[in-house]
Amino acid sequence: MNTVIEVDDLSVRFNDYRAVCDVSFQVEARDFVTILGPNGAGKSTLLKVLLGLIQPTKGRVSVLGREPEDVPPEMVAYVPQVKTLDRTFPARTIELVYTGLRSKWPIRGKRELYRKAHEALERVGAGHLADRPLSRLSGGELQRVYLARGLVRRPKIILLDEPATGIDASGVVGLYDVLYSCQRQLELTILMVTHDWEVASHHATKVLLLNTHLIAYGKPDVALTDACLRKTFGHVGHAHSMLLGGGRND
Repeated sequence: MNTVIEVDDLSVRFNDYRAVCDVSFQVEARDFVTILGPNGAGKSTLLKVLLGLIQPTKGRVSVLGREPEDVPPEMVAYVPQVKTLDRTFPARTIELVYTGLRSKWPIRGKRELYRKAHEALERVGAGHLADRPLSRLSGGELQRVYLARGLVRRPKIILLDEPATGIDASGVVGLYDVLYSCQRQLELTILMVTHDWEVASHHATKVLLLNTHLIAYGKPDVALTDACLRKTFGHVGHAHSMLLGGGRND
């Protein structure tokens, strides 16, 4: 197996607050890992450690065989949950994707880089949006554009923080279909923070349950047990019961 992420005894503290405590796991190439946990469980903090944006208080983290901060930026992409871009800014979709290649707004961009940006939009089914103003994108369209921006350098790993937030049901299905297609085409390794237990159960190769501590990590049928979910969330819940076919509400 080709291990691309190793986390060993990771802890992160902010003054007296423990965000992540004693977490260890490994991710293999082309895994699709969903990360589930309640609010404040340390999920976003974990992603930021993998990106080299937060230093561990304790433990060791390796991404593609390097310290996270030493990984070339084209190798790991990140799609954040909160989009801070002012959508009233008078710009086109293609220009936003272009910034994934140059990290600055194109005043007079290079033709070859625009070609790559177009290819990334086509890959996520958004080629027709290339010249549309950002102000006219729906929530689902904007999320696809951010996904294209993350994929434009053809990374090895992509980290997503609740990508379906603010998208209607049909948009969510389309977004995940695109994500699975891109994973196959580009042989991506995906780590995705989500609250969607159905995605975790049916589409992930591994599920990581986190509540400051690591509760469970493994294949969905191993991690998504009633016992593990109760330990993570304090309850199981109707959605999970229906998903497993039990139909009970506990």
